[in-house]
Amino acid sequence: MIKSSTLSFLRNIKKNNNRDWFEKNKEKYLLAKENVAAITDALIPQLCLFEKKFTGLTSKECLFRIYRDVRFSKDKRPYKNNIGASINIGGKKAMNAGYYLHIEPGKSFLAGGIWMPPGDVIKKIRQEIDYNGKKINKIISQKDFKKYYGKLDEEYKLKTTPKGYDKDHTDIELLRLNSFIALHNYTDKEISNKNFVKELTKGSKIMKPFLDFLNTGID
Repeated sequence: MIKSSTLSFLRNIKKNNNRDWFEKNKEKYLLAKENVAAITDALIPQLCLFEKKFTGLTSKECLFRIYRDVRFSKDKRPYKNNIGASINIGGKKAMNAGYYLHIEPGKSFLAGGIWMPPGDVIKKIRQEIDYNGKKINKIISQKDFKKYYGKLDEEYKLKTTPKGYDKDHTDIELLRLNSFIALHNYTDKEISNKNFVKELTKGSKIMKPFLDFLNTGID
């Protein structure tokens, strides 16, 4: 479970996003990081039951740094107010479709898919949708998938038709996506429950056919 001290640290760093405060409270950050790492390390063996390629993966390869890259950003706050982990074949540096766990007070979620991939990867995924539209529609229309994840995220959806496809294409709404993401939100109460890893495992298993479809196209 996610500890109350982890949520407390994340609430406080949101209010005190500066180096002085962080350095004085670094031990609290390390404990919060350790908490999310423990959740990740408990989840990975459960994922291995239906994804053997995750064997040997550790939280160290998955957890993102709390330090923000502010070089090209107008927002100069030095720290994130969340702790995230990319649970993927190859860890956080992987370029294929995988799981993402996000812990943030009031905004925690499990997501899966691939976010804003480069042009050559988008092209491959769209080609897979073009060739196997019935398959992807069957996956995202499954009762369990729709109940847990709803619709795919459409935040970065094109308003125009992607090059090479007809505007009347049967799957034009999927082809217009620039990110291929499904997401399920959790309350603070849910992530603080002793069965949180079990819940994450359930959500991940429902997600797997969607990831398999994307990775078939990418590979």
